Amino acid sequence: MKIKLLSAAFAVALSGGATMPAFAQSSEVNIYSLRQTYLIQPLLDAFTKKTGVTTNVIFADKGLIERIAEEAENSPADLLLTADIGFLTSAVEQGITQPIESGVVEENIPAVYRDPEGDWVGLTSRARVIYASKERVEQDSITYEELANPKWKGKICTRSGQHSYNLALFASMIAHKGEAEAKKWLEGLKENLARKPSGNDRAQAQGVFSGECDLAIANTYYMALMATNEKEPEQQEWARSVKVLFPNAEERGTHVNLSGVVLAKNAPNKDNAIKLIEFLTSDEAQKIYAELNNEYPLKEGVGLSQVVASWGELKADELPLATIGETRKRASELVDEVGYDQGPNS
Repeated sequence: MKIKLLSAAFAVALSGGATMPAFAQSSEVNIYSLRQTYLIQPLLDAFTKKTGVTTNVIFADKGLIERIAEEAENSPADLLLTADIGFLTSAVEQGITQPIESGVVEENIPAVYRDPEGDWVGLTSRARVIYASKERVEQDSITYEELANPKWKGKICTRSGQHSYNLALFASMIAHKGEAEAKKWLEGLKENLARKPSGNDRAQAQGVFSGECDLAIANTYYMALMATNEKEPEQQEWARSVKVLFPNAEERGTHVNLSGVVLAKNAPNKDNAIKLIEFLTSDEAQKIYAELNNEYPLKEGVGLSQVVASWGELKADELPLATIGETRKRASELVDEVGYDQGPNS
């Protein structure tokens, strides 16, 4: 587990060298983040500049939900920041959350992107789209259902079916189609794979560029990162080789996932934590998310980054994200039942 600490005092407390009163101060808020620090630091800096409240951050790529649960009432955590509905759902299931009560948040973020009980709030979204070869794929529209059509046999690349991004997509298929139809679809998708699922979303774009596959399932967020990555020209070349297709754009809309936040059950700085959540849903913060991270703002009226806007309009699937959280476990089971990560049978 990779951990990065951004506060000496916070580090002392996490190691047991300080008692809880050290954090019961009106000028601080303590954040556990499953999102990399460089993605959120500009937002936190803007919050501190606006309010004078200091932000203390611990980053880890996994294990923070379990850590908060183990720390229980002694946890210094006020907030947990994460990307993916699965982590938000897990935080609720493990009992580390409390309702976020804020009229500001309710006004800024549509209900479809908030937990019905208030235990988590979405901050931004990213769409699970298709990277299609500009050279080898003529069509400019597609559906998720079509990915199981035999015409794509040997032409699709994905990362592991057990990755949280794919599990959320598969869970949405269960919610829309029912378990039996979703399983049949997953079996068809598996047989259309060009190889065993592997790599991250960037690797899927590389697979399209190299000709290993014609289509790939991946997030908009990664396409923007590659397209603007001047330090690694080869990634820009991968991005230029593909076009972004928004599945089901003419029907129910494209599946989206969330970055989001939960208020820790034993937050020692609850008032400041809510202030930060409100700020993250504001026009100012949503614009920072859009411009620096190339994510889709959830607050109505906030514009997109130039690269994201260039792909065209996103019609997002309006299926409540809470529903996807509820079906995610069964989606994981179906991935194993069809042997998805073993790749195609022939």
